[in-house]
Amino acid sequence: MTKKNLLYAQSGGVTPVINATACGLIETARQNRDRLGKVYAGKDGIIGILKEELIDTSKERKADIAGLRHTPGGAFGSCRFKLKGIEENHAEYERLIDVFKAHNIGYFFYNGGGDSSDTAHKVSQIGKKMGFPVQCIGVPKTIDNDLPVTDNCPGFGSVAKYVAVSTIEASLDVESMASSSTKVFILEVMGRHAGWIAAAAGLAAREDGDPPHVILFPEVPFKQREFLKKVKHAVENYGFCTIVVSEGVRNTRGKFLADAGTRDAFGHAQLGGAAPVVAGIVREKLGYKYHWAVSDYLQRSARHIGSKTDVEQAYAVGSAAVEMALEGKSGVMPVIKRLSNKPYKWEIGETTLGRVANVEKMLPKNYISVDGFGITAAARRYLGPLIHGEDYPPFDPDGLPKYVKLKKILVPKKLPDFDL
Repeated sequence: MTKKNLLYAQSGGVTPVINATACGLIETARQNRDRLGKVYAGKDGIIGILKEELIDTSKERKADIAGLRHTPGGAFGSCRFKLKGIEENHAEYERLIDVFKAHNIGYFFYNGGGDSSDTAHKVSQIGKKMGFPVQCIGVPKTIDNDLPVTDNCPGFGSVAKYVAVSTIEASLDVESMASSSTKVFILEVMGRHAGWIAAAAGLAAREDGDPPHVILFPEVPFKQREFLKKVKHAVENYGFCTIVVSEGVRNTRGKFLADAGTRDAFGHAQLGGAAPVVAGIVREKLGYKYHWAVSDYLQRSARHIGSKTDVEQAYAVGSAAVEMALEGKSGVMPVIKRLSNKPYKWEIGETTLGRVANVEKMLPKNYISVDGFGITAAARRYLGPLIHGEDYPPFDPDGLPKYVKLKKILVPKKLPDFDL
């Protein structure tokens, strides 16, 4: 009986450790060659699968696959492309199944967030209807840490570490110049609806008066008067004020402070920058000299300061996904289960894609301080272990990290072209 091939695809915004997940998946599949065929990867995610642009990972050197563990970005390419409902666009789902048939794909692994879980769930359903069942397994990934069921999401821990470290370092810079120059520094971080990344900046504050002095969460409506009082208090008492603002902060009417009036491919509002908006308020109302920065892609590509815990968990979910496939499972996702905080212990569990698809996990109320501008001890207990440990990439003699670049050789096409 012919061994079925595996198809892996990366989806949405990448993380510092999504390639570690790919590494875990491919290495585990290679260890089971007696039961599994080749591992293919969609070039640029689901778009590549629809175009029948499949990368043959068996052409990649063992050392390069191993090097994915410490390489940021999405090694096979990702995309923001959301498949519509099966009834709305049956042709795209039929095309996926045609590609699966043409290349003997028996296992489909979709590495992404809530939207990707929904897609994998739908592909599983259409495969059965079309008489070509494919084992579909979601693999968790998102820096936003907003997937339900799983304790945390691979990618978040490294971003949390980067943001906390950046908050400390930038604040030391500002503090040293505050008497004659900048008094307010504003760092914008990602997080459209959930404030997990902004909360992680709070780990930088280990004593009273430590920065960040103000955190602006999407879960807490922005109230200008209270905000300005907090900023003024920090400047007058500590000489400066560090503010961390989530891109998704909204005013009391529920409108994003940074709404640019456009939408991305997933239908999400495109945000044009909360930091300059907040900076404008500080300038106009308090007159303090300020600087602002947007961490943007830097936070999700900063593999040089990756969390060891995060890297290990990212690799583990990739490996576990293959093990689930070997057990005959479909419509499931490996998740991280926290067993204890001190000492921090975790294991891999399992959930169904239906429980994860299109559900956002928000920052709990008991993680946000009473005044709405900081984090609580409960948040520290949750967040702290996720940034533990360092997993530095190797560096070359010139002092730069040695990241791998794959050959990405495509499998010969067997089907007519498909218009997207």
